[in-house]
Amino acid sequence: MTEAANERVLLIDDDEVFARVLARALTARGFAVATAGTRAEAMNAARELRPDYAVLDLKLGDESGLALIPELLDLHADLRILLLTGYASIATAVEAIKRGAWDYLAKPVDADQVVQALRGGGQVGDDTAPAFAAPPLKRLEWEHIQRVLAECEGNISETARRLGLHRRTLQRKLSKRPVRESGAPS
Repeated sequence: MTEAANERVLLIDDDEVFARVLARALTARGFAVATAGTRAEAMNAARELRPDYAVLDLKLGDESGLALIPELLDLHADLRILLLTGYASIATAVEAIKRGAWDYLAKPVDADQVVQALRGGGQVGDDTAPAFAAPPLKRLEWEHIQRVLAECEGNISETARRLGLHRRTLQRKLSKRPVRESGAPS
């Protein structure tokens, strides 16, 4: 029997595909996983499930996951909350920790990183924030371009206009592979 056998995780993310894949991976590691895509669903699930952990996305549609941190902690003071985001910044990490998050990870992440952060992240009551390594600027740029492209439903001209880039410059940036973070396997 694994260490996670009785541990409950509430996965709060409005990206259904990501949530489904991560939920399946955490379940395979022995966790009992419930998912929620909105603030209301998350609060209902937290009341019913009484999770040990919450994995929370920074952006929940038009809402901020940061605002949900104190609400979840009001329900369960000992809940360990891991904030995930595709839009990493040190300011966001610091704000998440101030609001009571246990740890903070920049997407993309895999289930092993999530489990490690839930179990070995910062300690509640410490005056020190967990170690945070910001992704390279080129990686953040790539992710931002991809987000805007998705918002524009793949329309290159509209994406270029919103980003303030020439269309050909954007196409050149899109033809390159995303920058890998140092230490990431190739």
